[in-house]
Amino acid sequence: MKLFAARGFTFSVSFYALLHFITYFYDDAAFFVFLLSVFGFLTLIFAYWLLPVKNFQLQLFLIIMSLLVLFFTSDSMWNDLIEGLTQMRELIGLLLIVPMISWVLKEEPYIEEIMSFFHNLLNKSQRFYFGLMAMTQVISHFLLFGAVPMMYRFIDSFLSEHKDEAWENFKGTAILRGFALSTMWVISIPSFIFAVEALGATLWKSMLLGFIFAFAGTLLAVAFSYFKEKDYNADFTTTLQLEIDKAVKNSRNPGYWNRDVAEFIFLFISLFGTIFLAHEISGLEFLLVIPMVILVWTCLYFLIKRRKKSFLTNNTFYLSQGIAKQAQQFSILLSAGLLIYSLNQTTVGLYVIGGMNFLTDIVPVINILFLIPFIVIFLGFIGLGPLPVIVLVAGILNGVELPYPPELIVLAITSGSVISIILSPFVMPVIILSSVNGLSGIKNGLRFNLKFAIAFYFLVQVFIQTIVLL
Repeated sequence: MKLFAARGFTFSVSFYALLHFITYFYDDAAFFVFLLSVFGFLTLIFAYWLLPVKNFQLQLFLIIMSLLVLFFTSDSMWNDLIEGLTQMRELIGLLLIVPMISWVLKEEPYIEEIMSFFHNLLNKSQRFYFGLMAMTQVISHFLLFGAVPMMYRFIDSFLSEHKDEAWENFKGTAILRGFALSTMWVISIPSFIFAVEALGATLWKSMLLGFIFAFAGTLLAVAFSYFKEKDYNADFTTTLQLEIDKAVKNSRNPGYWNRDVAEFIFLFISLFGTIFLAHEISGLEFLLVIPMVILVWTCLYFLIKRRKKSFLTNNTFYLSQGIAKQAQQFSILLSAGLLIYSLNQTTVGLYVIGGMNFLTDIVPVINILFLIPFIVIFLGFIGLGPLPVIVLVAGILNGVELPYPPELIVLAITSGSVISIILSPFVMPVIILSSVNGLSGIKNGLRFNLKFAIAFYFLVQVFIQTIVLL
Protein backbone atom coordinates (compact mmCIF):
# COMPACT_ATOMS: atom_id res chain seq x y z
CA MET A 1 0.00 0.00 0.00
CA LYS A 2 2.88 2.36 0.78
CA LEU A 3 4.34 1.64 -2.65
CA PHE A 4 1.04 2.58 -4.29
CA ALA A 5 0.88 5.76 -2.18
CA ALA A 6 4.47 6.66 -3.17
CA ARG A 7 3.72 6.16 -6.86
CA GLY A 8 0.45 8.07 -6.55
CA PHE A 9 2.24 10.94 -4.83
CA THR A 10 5.02 11.02 -7.44
CA PHE A 11 2.52 11.06 -10.30
CA SER A 12 0.30 13.71 -8.69
CA VAL A 13 3.02 16.18 -7.77
CA SER A 14 4.81 15.68 -11.11
CA PHE A 15 1.61 16.35 -13.04
CA TYR A 16 0.94 19.34 -10.76
CA ALA A 17 4.31 20.83 -11.74
CA LEU A 18 3.72 20.08 -15.44
CA LEU A 19 0.32 21.78 -15.36
CA HIS A 20 1.94 24.79 -13.66
CA PHE A 21 4.20 25.32 -16.67
CA ILE A 22 1.33 24.74 -19.11
CA THR A 23 -1.01 27.23 -17.41
CA TYR A 24 1.74 29.85 -17.21
CA PHE A 25 2.18 29.99 -20.98
CA TYR A 26 -1.49 29.63 -21.96
CA ASP A 27 -3.79 32.46 -20.88
CA ASP A 28 -7.05 30.66 -21.68
CA ALA A 29 -6.42 27.68 -19.41
CA ALA A 30 -9.24 27.70 -16.83
CA PHE A 31 -9.72 23.96 -17.19
CA PHE A 32 -6.01 23.33 -16.62
CA VAL A 33 -6.07 25.57 -13.52
CA PHE A 34 -8.92 23.44 -12.21
CA LEU A 35 -6.89 20.30 -12.98
CA LEU A 36 -3.93 21.90 -11.19
CA SER A 37 -5.97 22.22 -7.99
CA VAL A 38 -7.27 18.64 -8.40
CA PHE A 39 -3.74 17.29 -8.56
CA GLY A 40 -2.79 19.51 -5.62
CA PHE A 41 -5.60 17.88 -3.65
CA LEU A 42 -4.49 14.40 -4.77
CA THR A 43 -0.91 15.23 -3.75
CA LEU A 44 -2.13 16.00 -0.22
CA ILE A 45 -4.21 12.79 -0.11
CA PHE A 46 -1.32 10.59 -1.21
CA ALA A 47 1.07 12.41 1.17
CA TYR A 48 -1.32 11.69 4.06
CA TRP A 49 -1.40 8.04 2.98
CA LEU A 50 2.38 7.83 2.54
CA LEU A 51 3.67 9.71 5.61
CA PRO A 52 3.55 8.59 9.25
CA VAL A 53 0.86 10.43 11.21
CA LYS A 54 3.40 12.48 13.18
CA ASN A 55 4.84 13.80 9.89
CA PHE A 56 1.45 15.00 8.66
CA GLN A 57 0.22 16.72 11.83
CA LEU A 58 1.46 20.17 10.80
CA GLN A 59 -0.15 19.88 7.37
CA LEU A 60 -3.44 18.79 8.95
CA PHE A 61 -3.36 21.78 11.30
CA LEU A 62 -2.69 24.20 8.42
CA ILE A 63 -5.51 22.69 6.32
CA ILE A 64 -8.02 22.82 9.18
CA MET A 65 -7.11 26.44 9.93
CA SER A 66 -7.51 27.30 6.24
CA LEU A 67 -10.93 25.66 6.04
CA LEU A 68 -12.10 27.45 9.19
CA VAL A 69 -10.96 30.83 7.88
CA LEU A 70 -12.63 30.25 4.51
CA PHE A 71 -15.83 28.93 6.13
CA PHE A 72 -16.32 32.18 8.07
CA THR A 73 -15.01 34.64 5.47
CA SER A 74 -15.43 33.23 1.97
CA ASP A 75 -18.26 34.11 -0.41
CA SER A 76 -17.33 31.21 -2.69
CA MET A 77 -15.51 28.55 -0.71
CA TRP A 78 -15.17 26.20 -3.69
CA ASN A 79 -13.45 28.79 -5.87
CA ASP A 80 -11.22 29.86 -3.00
CA LEU A 81 -10.13 26.26 -2.40
CA ILE A 82 -9.21 25.96 -6.09
CA GLU A 83 -7.18 29.17 -5.88
CA GLY A 84 -5.60 28.21 -2.55
CA LEU A 85 -4.34 24.88 -3.86
CA THR A 86 -2.52 26.66 -6.70
CA GLN A 87 -0.67 29.24 -4.57
CA MET A 88 2.53 27.21 -4.25
CA ARG A 89 2.68 26.09 -7.88
CA GLU A 90 5.86 28.05 -8.66
CA LEU A 91 7.75 26.77 -5.61
CA ILE A 92 6.70 23.17 -6.20
CA GLY A 93 7.77 23.43 -9.85
CA LEU A 94 11.11 24.78 -8.64
CA LEU A 95 11.63 22.22 -5.86
CA LEU A 96 10.81 19.32 -8.16
CA ILE A 97 13.56 20.29 -10.64
CA VAL A 98 16.33 21.74 -8.42
CA PRO A 99 17.51 18.33 -7.05
CA MET A 100 18.63 17.43 -10.58
CA ILE A 101 21.67 19.71 -10.05
CA SER A 102 22.98 17.25 -7.48
CA TRP A 103 23.26 14.59 -10.19
CA VAL A 104 25.97 16.67 -11.83
CA LEU A 105 27.87 17.21 -8.60
CA LYS A 106 28.09 13.45 -7.97
CA GLU A 107 29.71 12.70 -11.32
CA GLU A 108 33.21 13.92 -10.44
CA PRO A 109 35.14 14.48 -7.15
CA TYR A 110 34.76 18.25 -7.44
CA ILE A 111 34.75 19.03 -3.69
CA GLU A 112 37.79 16.89 -2.93
CA GLU A 113 39.74 18.43 -5.80
CA ILE A 114 38.81 21.98 -4.79
CA MET A 115 40.05 21.35 -1.25
CA SER A 116 43.24 19.81 -2.62
CA PHE A 117 43.84 22.63 -5.10
CA PHE A 118 43.46 25.37 -2.49
CA HIS A 119 45.43 23.51 0.20
CA ASN A 120 47.88 26.39 0.71
CA LEU A 121 44.99 28.66 1.66
CA LEU A 122 43.48 26.14 4.09
CA ASN A 123 46.48 25.17 6.22
CA LYS A 124 45.39 27.14 9.32
CA SER A 125 42.36 26.26 11.41
CA GLN A 126 40.60 29.61 10.93
CA ARG A 127 41.33 29.58 7.19
CA PHE A 128 40.01 26.04 6.94
CA TYR A 129 36.88 27.02 8.87
CA PHE A 130 36.32 29.97 6.52
CA GLY A 131 36.89 27.73 3.49
CA LEU A 132 34.49 25.09 4.81
CA MET A 133 31.76 27.70 5.34
CA ALA A 134 32.38 29.25 1.93
CA MET A 135 32.34 25.85 0.21
CA THR A 136 29.09 24.92 1.95
CA GLN A 137 27.48 28.09 0.60
CA VAL A 138 28.71 27.31 -2.91
CA ILE A 139 27.48 23.69 -2.73
CA SER A 140 24.13 24.97 -1.42
CA HIS A 141 23.56 26.43 -4.89
CA PHE A 142 23.41 22.85 -6.13
CA LEU A 143 22.12 20.75 -3.23
CA LEU A 144 20.05 23.13 -1.04
CA PHE A 145 19.96 21.65 2.50
CA GLY A 146 21.40 18.45 1.03
CA ALA A 147 24.69 20.35 1.29
CA VAL A 148 24.63 19.72 5.06
CA PRO A 149 24.98 15.89 5.02
CA MET A 150 27.17 15.90 1.91
CA MET A 151 29.68 18.39 3.32
CA TYR A 152 29.65 16.66 6.69
CA ARG A 153 30.35 13.24 5.16
CA PHE A 154 33.14 14.73 3.08
CA ILE A 155 34.83 16.51 5.98
CA ASP A 156 34.21 13.56 8.33
CA SER A 157 36.00 11.21 5.92
CA PHE A 158 38.77 13.80 5.69
CA LEU A 159 39.01 13.90 9.52
CA SER A 160 37.87 10.33 10.20
CA GLU A 161 40.05 9.85 13.29
CA HIS A 162 38.90 13.05 15.03
CA LYS A 163 35.42 12.75 16.52
CA ASP A 164 35.56 14.33 20.00
CA GLU A 165 33.26 17.24 20.92
CA ALA A 166 35.82 19.89 19.97
CA TRP A 167 36.13 18.54 16.42
CA GLU A 168 32.36 17.97 16.07
CA ASN A 169 31.81 21.58 17.13
CA PHE A 170 34.36 22.71 14.55
CA LYS A 171 32.86 20.63 11.71
CA GLY A 172 29.18 20.97 12.60
CA THR A 173 29.04 24.71 13.23
CA ALA A 174 30.99 25.53 10.05
CA ILE A 175 28.62 23.50 7.88
CA LEU A 176 25.39 24.52 9.62
CA ARG A 177 26.28 28.22 9.72
CA GLY A 178 27.49 28.08 6.13
CA PHE A 179 24.22 26.61 4.90
CA ALA A 180 22.14 29.00 7.03
CA LEU A 181 23.95 32.03 5.61
CA SER A 182 23.39 30.78 2.07
CA THR A 183 19.64 31.34 2.55
CA MET A 184 20.36 35.09 2.54
CA TRP A 185 21.68 35.32 -1.02
CA VAL A 186 21.75 32.06 -3.01
CA ILE A 187 19.32 32.39 -5.91
CA SER A 188 18.49 28.67 -6.12
CA ILE A 189 17.40 28.57 -2.45
CA PRO A 190 13.59 28.58 -2.82
CA SER A 191 12.90 30.51 0.38
CA PHE A 192 15.14 33.40 -0.70
CA ILE A 193 13.80 33.76 -4.22
CA PHE A 194 10.21 33.43 -2.96
CA ALA A 195 10.71 36.25 -0.43
CA VAL A 196 12.21 38.48 -3.14
CA GLU A 197 9.38 37.80 -5.59
CA ALA A 198 6.58 37.97 -3.00
CA LEU A 199 7.72 41.29 -1.53
CA GLY A 200 8.58 42.89 -4.87
CA ALA A 201 12.24 43.42 -3.98
CA THR A 202 14.95 43.99 -6.59
CA LEU A 203 16.86 40.73 -6.93
CA TRP A 204 20.38 42.09 -7.38
CA LYS A 205 20.00 44.44 -4.41
CA SER A 206 18.67 41.63 -2.20
CA MET A 207 21.45 39.29 -3.34
CA LEU A 208 24.11 41.96 -2.73
CA LEU A 209 22.80 42.74 0.76
CA GLY A 210 22.48 39.06 1.54
CA PHE A 211 25.98 38.29 0.27
CA ILE A 212 27.51 41.14 2.29
CA PHE A 213 25.94 39.87 5.50
CA ALA A 214 26.69 36.24 4.64
CA PHE A 215 30.34 37.27 4.25
CA ALA A 216 30.21 39.31 7.47
CA GLY A 217 28.51 36.38 9.21
CA THR A 218 31.24 34.05 7.97
CA LEU A 219 33.95 36.32 9.41
CA LEU A 220 31.98 36.52 12.66
CA ALA A 221 31.73 32.72 12.77
CA VAL A 222 35.48 32.40 12.18
CA ALA A 223 36.10 34.72 15.15
CA PHE A 224 33.81 32.60 17.33
CA SER A 225 35.59 29.42 16.18
CA TYR A 226 38.94 30.94 17.19
CA PHE A 227 37.79 31.54 20.75
CA LYS A 228 36.04 28.16 20.87
CA GLU A 229 39.29 26.44 19.90
CA LYS A 230 40.95 28.24 22.80
CA ASP A 231 38.15 27.15 25.15
CA TYR A 232 38.67 23.51 24.14
CA ASN A 233 42.44 23.96 24.50
CA ALA A 234 42.80 22.29 21.11
CA ASP A 235 45.29 22.62 18.24
CA PHE A 236 43.33 22.07 15.04
CA THR A 237 45.98 23.54 12.74
CA THR A 238 48.59 20.78 13.19
CA THR A 239 46.06 18.03 12.53
CA LEU A 240 44.63 19.81 9.50
CA GLN A 241 48.07 20.27 7.95
CA LEU A 242 48.77 16.54 8.22
CA GLU A 243 45.42 15.57 6.70
CA ILE A 244 45.70 18.15 3.90
CA ASP A 245 49.12 16.78 2.93
CA LYS A 246 47.57 13.31 2.58
CA ALA A 247 44.75 14.69 0.43
CA VAL A 248 47.18 16.48 -1.89
CA LYS A 249 49.11 13.24 -2.47
CA ASN A 250 45.86 11.44 -3.38
CA SER A 251 44.69 14.11 -5.84
CA ARG A 252 44.15 12.92 -9.41
CA ASN A 253 45.28 16.35 -10.70
CA PRO A 254 48.85 16.96 -9.49
CA GLY A 255 50.55 20.21 -10.46
CA TYR A 256 49.28 23.74 -11.03
CA TRP A 257 46.40 22.88 -13.39
CA ASN A 258 43.39 21.12 -11.91
CA ARG A 259 40.89 20.07 -14.56
CA ASP A 260 38.13 19.28 -12.04
CA VAL A 261 38.36 22.70 -10.38
CA ALA A 262 38.27 24.46 -13.76
CA GLU A 263 35.29 22.34 -14.81
CA PHE A 264 33.44 23.11 -11.58
CA ILE A 265 33.97 26.86 -12.01
CA PHE A 266 32.71 26.63 -15.59
CA LEU A 267 29.63 24.66 -14.48
CA PHE A 268 28.86 27.19 -11.75
CA ILE A 269 29.19 30.20 -14.07
CA SER A 270 27.33 28.53 -16.93
CA LEU A 271 24.35 27.58 -14.75
CA PHE A 272 23.80 30.79 -12.84
CA GLY A 273 24.95 33.04 -15.66
CA THR A 274 22.39 31.39 -17.93
CA ILE A 275 19.66 31.91 -15.34
CA PHE A 276 20.26 35.66 -15.24
CA LEU A 277 20.66 35.86 -19.02
CA ALA A 278 17.42 33.93 -19.64
CA HIS A 279 15.58 36.18 -17.20
CA GLU A 280 16.84 39.34 -18.90
CA ILE A 281 16.04 38.12 -22.41
CA SER A 282 12.66 36.53 -21.70
CA GLY A 283 11.37 38.73 -18.89
CA LEU A 284 10.02 35.62 -17.17
CA GLU A 285 9.93 35.38 -13.37
CA PHE A 286 12.95 33.81 -11.70
CA LEU A 287 10.76 31.14 -10.11
CA LEU A 288 9.92 30.00 -13.64
CA VAL A 289 13.30 30.59 -15.30
CA ILE A 290 15.37 28.70 -12.71
CA PRO A 291 13.77 25.23 -13.11
CA MET A 292 13.66 25.52 -16.91
CA VAL A 293 17.36 26.42 -17.12
CA ILE A 294 18.32 23.70 -14.62
CA LEU A 295 16.44 21.06 -16.63
CA VAL A 296 18.17 21.97 -19.91
CA TRP A 297 21.58 22.52 -18.25
CA THR A 298 21.52 19.11 -16.53
CA CYS A 299 20.51 17.28 -19.70
CA LEU A 300 23.25 19.05 -21.66
CA TYR A 301 25.87 18.10 -19.04
CA PHE A 302 25.15 14.38 -19.36
CA LEU A 303 24.83 14.65 -23.14
CA ILE A 304 28.20 16.38 -23.54
CA LYS A 305 29.84 13.99 -21.07
CA ARG A 306 28.26 11.07 -22.93
CA ARG A 307 26.90 9.56 -19.74
CA LYS A 308 23.48 8.44 -20.85
CA LYS A 309 23.50 5.44 -18.49
CA SER A 310 24.27 7.61 -15.45
CA PHE A 311 21.53 10.08 -16.42
CA LEU A 312 18.97 7.28 -16.81
CA THR A 313 20.02 5.75 -13.47
CA ASN A 314 19.61 9.08 -11.66
CA ASN A 315 16.32 9.75 -13.40
CA THR A 316 14.93 6.31 -12.58
CA PHE A 317 15.91 6.59 -8.92
CA TYR A 318 14.46 10.10 -8.61
CA LEU A 319 11.13 9.09 -10.12
CA SER A 320 10.89 5.83 -8.19
CA GLN A 321 12.11 7.03 -4.77
CA GLY A 322 13.50 10.57 -4.71
CA ILE A 323 10.28 12.52 -5.27
CA ALA A 324 8.34 10.46 -2.73
CA LYS A 325 10.98 11.24 -0.09
CA GLN A 326 10.00 14.91 -0.41
CA ALA A 327 6.34 14.20 0.42
CA GLN A 328 6.50 16.05 3.74
CA GLN A 329 8.04 19.17 2.21
CA PHE A 330 5.65 19.33 -0.74
CA SER A 331 2.56 18.70 1.40
CA ILE A 332 3.61 21.40 3.90
CA LEU A 333 3.98 23.86 1.03
CA LEU A 334 0.55 23.06 -0.40
CA SER A 335 -1.04 23.37 3.05
CA ALA A 336 0.82 26.61 3.78
CA GLY A 337 -0.27 28.01 0.41
CA LEU A 338 -3.89 27.23 1.23
CA LEU A 339 -3.56 28.99 4.61
CA ILE A 340 -1.80 32.02 3.09
CA TYR A 341 -4.51 32.43 0.48
CA SER A 342 -7.28 32.14 3.06
CA LEU A 343 -5.60 34.62 5.40
CA ASN A 344 -5.02 37.08 2.57
CA GLN A 345 -8.78 37.15 1.98
CA THR A 346 -9.08 38.61 5.49
CA THR A 347 -7.44 41.51 7.31
CA VAL A 348 -5.18 39.25 9.40
CA GLY A 349 -2.07 40.85 7.87
CA LEU A 350 -3.24 44.23 9.13
CA TYR A 351 -3.83 42.74 12.58
CA VAL A 352 -0.30 41.27 12.63
CA ILE A 353 1.21 44.60 11.65
CA GLY A 354 -1.10 46.34 14.12
CA GLY A 355 0.12 44.06 16.91
CA MET A 356 3.74 44.79 16.07
CA ASN A 357 2.99 48.51 15.88
CA PHE A 358 1.43 48.24 19.35
CA LEU A 359 4.69 46.78 20.67
CA THR A 360 6.72 49.48 18.98
CA ASP A 361 4.51 52.12 20.61
CA ILE A 362 5.21 50.59 24.02
CA VAL A 363 8.96 50.45 23.28
CA PRO A 364 9.57 53.38 20.89
CA VAL A 365 13.21 52.46 20.20
CA ILE A 366 12.18 49.38 18.19
CA ASN A 367 10.26 49.02 14.92
CA ILE A 368 8.67 46.25 12.86
CA LEU A 369 11.95 45.28 11.19
CA PHE A 370 13.36 44.66 14.66
CA LEU A 371 10.51 42.20 15.41
CA ILE A 372 10.13 40.33 12.09
CA PRO A 373 13.12 38.01 12.70
CA PHE A 374 11.56 36.86 15.98
CA ILE A 375 8.41 35.72 14.17
CA VAL A 376 10.56 33.59 11.86
CA ILE A 377 12.57 32.23 14.80
CA PHE A 378 9.41 31.39 16.76
CA LEU A 379 7.89 29.50 13.83
CA GLY A 380 11.17 27.59 13.45
CA PHE A 381 10.97 26.44 17.05
CA ILE A 382 7.50 24.98 16.54
CA GLY A 383 8.78 22.80 13.72
CA LEU A 384 8.36 24.87 10.55
CA GLY A 385 11.39 24.70 8.26
CA PRO A 386 12.96 27.78 6.63
CA LEU A 387 10.95 27.48 3.41
CA PRO A 388 7.40 27.23 4.85
CA VAL A 389 8.30 29.87 7.47
CA ILE A 390 9.35 32.40 4.85
CA VAL A 391 6.39 31.42 2.65
CA LEU A 392 4.01 32.18 5.53
CA VAL A 393 5.68 35.38 6.72
CA ALA A 394 6.39 36.84 3.28
CA GLY A 395 2.96 35.74 2.05
CA ILE A 396 1.21 37.61 4.86
CA LEU A 397 3.43 40.71 4.63
CA ASN A 398 2.85 40.76 0.87
CA GLY A 399 -0.69 41.99 1.46
CA VAL A 400 0.34 44.85 3.75
CA GLU A 401 1.92 48.20 2.93
CA LEU A 402 5.09 48.77 4.96
CA PRO A 403 7.04 52.06 4.92
CA TYR A 404 10.39 50.34 4.31
CA PRO A 405 12.34 49.30 1.19
CA PRO A 406 11.38 45.69 0.32
CA GLU A 407 15.07 44.73 0.27
CA LEU A 408 15.32 45.60 3.98
CA ILE A 409 12.24 43.49 4.73
CA VAL A 410 13.80 40.56 2.82
CA LEU A 411 17.01 41.04 4.83
CA ALA A 412 15.09 41.07 8.13
CA ILE A 413 13.18 37.90 7.20
CA THR A 414 16.22 35.99 5.94
CA SER A 415 18.30 36.97 8.97
CA GLY A 416 15.57 35.44 11.13
CA SER A 417 15.73 32.34 8.92
CA VAL A 418 19.50 32.07 9.50
CA ILE A 419 19.03 32.15 13.26
CA SER A 420 16.13 29.69 13.13
CA ILE A 421 18.21 27.21 11.08
CA ILE A 422 21.22 27.25 13.40
CA LEU A 423 19.26 27.18 16.67
CA SER A 424 16.07 25.17 16.31
CA PRO A 425 16.47 21.41 16.94
CA PHE A 426 13.19 20.87 15.06
CA VAL A 427 14.19 22.07 11.56
CA MET A 428 15.57 19.76 8.89
CA PRO A 429 19.21 21.01 8.68
CA VAL A 430 19.80 20.46 12.42
CA ILE A 431 17.93 17.14 12.35
CA ILE A 432 20.06 15.94 9.43
CA LEU A 433 23.30 17.11 11.07
CA SER A 434 22.36 15.33 14.29
CA SER A 435 21.64 12.13 12.38
CA VAL A 436 25.13 12.09 10.85
CA ASN A 437 27.28 13.33 13.75
CA GLY A 438 25.42 11.59 16.57
CA LEU A 439 24.98 14.69 18.76
CA SER A 440 21.61 15.90 20.00
CA GLY A 441 19.68 18.63 18.21
CA ILE A 442 19.93 20.81 21.31
CA LYS A 443 23.72 20.56 21.31
CA ASN A 444 24.12 21.06 17.53
CA GLY A 445 21.68 23.96 17.65
CA LEU A 446 21.27 25.97 20.82
CA ARG A 447 24.42 25.00 22.73
CA PHE A 448 26.87 25.42 19.87
CA ASN A 449 25.29 28.45 18.17
CA LEU A 450 23.37 30.61 20.65
CA LYS A 451 26.08 33.24 21.21
CA PHE A 452 26.81 33.44 17.49
CA ALA A 453 23.08 33.82 16.74
CA ILE A 454 22.73 36.74 19.17
CA ALA A 455 25.81 38.47 17.74
CA PHE A 456 24.61 37.93 14.17
CA TYR A 457 21.14 39.30 14.97
CA PHE A 458 22.60 42.55 16.30
CA LEU A 459 25.07 42.75 13.40
CA VAL A 460 22.20 42.78 10.91
CA GLN A 461 19.95 45.00 13.01
CA VAL A 462 22.59 47.70 13.43
CA PHE A 463 22.65 48.05 9.65
CA ILE A 464 18.87 47.87 9.20
CA GLN A 465 18.09 50.40 11.92
CA THR A 466 20.80 52.75 10.67
CA ILE A 467 19.28 52.73 7.17
CA VAL A 468 15.78 53.28 8.61
CA LEU A 469 16.95 56.30 10.62
CA LEU A 470 18.83 57.95 7.73
